[in-house]
Amino acid sequence: MDWRDRGYVLSVRVLGERDAVASLFTREHGRHPGLVRGGAGRRMSPLLQAGNELHVQWRARLSDHLGTFSAEAGTAHGAALLDSPLRLAALSAACALVETCLPEREPHTRLFDGFEVFLGLLGQDGPWAAVLVRFELELLAELGFGLDLSACAVTGATAGLSHVSPRTGRAVSAEAAAPYADRLLRLPGFLTGAAGSADGAALADGFALTGHFIERHILAPKGLALPPARGRLLSLLGRTPGIC
Repeated sequence: MDWRDRGYVLSVRVLGERDAVASLFTREHGRHPGLVRGGAGRRMSPLLQAGNELHVQWRARLSDHLGTFSAEAGTAHGAALLDSPLRLAALSAACALVETCLPEREPHTRLFDGFEVFLGLLGQDGPWAAVLVRFELELLAELGFGLDLSACAVTGATAGLSHVSPRTGRAVSAEAAAPYADRLLRLPGFLTGAAGSADGAALADGFALTGHFIERHILAPKGLALPPARGRLLSLLGRTPGIC
């Protein structure tokens, strides 16, 4: 077996004195592990930082073997964010979420493209935090647990959507939600196209919404929880005003 692809480092585990097992999010082959010879050494370890882009060749005798990666460097996203603890935390959170949620060796090209958009915005002044919330929504949809935020589950209205049922994942309008608001998840306007910026409160609502369904549908059935890196990011966001 032999293929070439482009991907991003999600995690690395040292194996022995010099080698490492890297998990990459590749465009055509999904989340895929491989042995990197010398991956724990001085030359290779800087390449194997979370979020870094690599151009790789994977070889194995059989498709279900671990196999080996040979890699060439692409964009070093991690190194570019060293001066921003918040954005570096966002990179770690996104990588950890993909590593925890996606099954191995299953391509998700649309999600990969969204991941790339997020990484690109991290190095700019774009709305990276709001894009990360949308990426988590896309992650749910890719794995078959998409939320229905198009219309109110009770009235069918497409305007004034303010909450989401934590059980069904369907949107509810403000009028229909009023008697039960304390039992529903808040739906920030930036996820529906309604007026309103992705300020700190809206982002907190967005991450609470996606986190609830990721944990319920994807992680809990496998006995897993949301990665600690995501919790660290939310803690930093809560102390940083003006993030969009």
